[in-house]
Amino acid sequence: MTIKLGLIGDNIAASKAPHLHRTAGQLTGVEVTYDRLVPKEMGLTFDDVFAQAQASGFRGLNVTYPYKELVVKKVTVSNPLVRAIGAVNTVVFTPDGPHGHNTDYSGFVRAYRSKRDENPGKVCLIGTGGVGKAVAFGLIALNAKEIRLVDLDSDKAHELAEALIAFAPDIQVTVSSDAITAAHGADGIVNCTPLGMGGIGGTPLPADAMRGASWAFDAVYTPVDTQFLQDAARADLGIISGYELFFGQGIDAWDIFTGIAIDHEALRAAI
Repeated sequence: MTIKLGLIGDNIAASKAPHLHRTAGQLTGVEVTYDRLVPKEMGLTFDDVFAQAQASGFRGLNVTYPYKELVVKKVTVSNPLVRAIGAVNTVVFTPDGPHGHNTDYSGFVRAYRSKRDENPGKVCLIGTGGVGKAVAFGLIALNAKEIRLVDLDSDKAHELAEALIAFAPDIQVTVSSDAITAAHGADGIVNCTPLGMGGIGGTPLPADAMRGASWAFDAVYTPVDTQFLQDAARADLGIISGYELFFGQGIDAWDIFTGIAIDHEALRAAI
């Protein structure tokens, strides 16, 4: 039996997800195929690609930028936390229809705890799209003291703020369109925008605005060493790479897709 998996997203040529899941198959003795599915390159809409995958025997899909929120309308989400996040990055096709999960959330929590024992403190989170939502709820799970949401789309940021407060009424959540102001006095600075990604480039925050913070996390992992993280390192912040979220969400997705146990360290070494 072949397990057919795939990734739907834009600008995913450099994604390491195919390598992770194919390698997991090799390590566990399972034949795995994993396809990159880019709607624009296929001349199809997201809905068309999703339907095509479901009809052609795919076991499941990873979903990335910019479709994590769009796909929520097409799946059943059983976990109330994932419903609160409002974004899905892992879909399993079952006889009862497609079911949605969010391993960005669990992957971020795993990544943070692998590098830091301390409370996240006051956090400036830039970008409130799909991965931003997952990371924000992860910060709640990690007992962050304050979350400052930054997005040029004020409606989107306020919507996330309301969801966070409804889920955790005691947490302080603010919204801003100015990353420099929101970063002032923050303990942690988080990039959840696509800025810095291969083919896009850039950084969401000037290097000088990072000074005084303790740690930084970048959800971008292609490349691993983004300008954002280079600037953070020069400002003496502790670094949490987006690769750690990628690996954490990947092993969680593998478990959801297959239920087959795998040696995490062996997989990390192999990829």
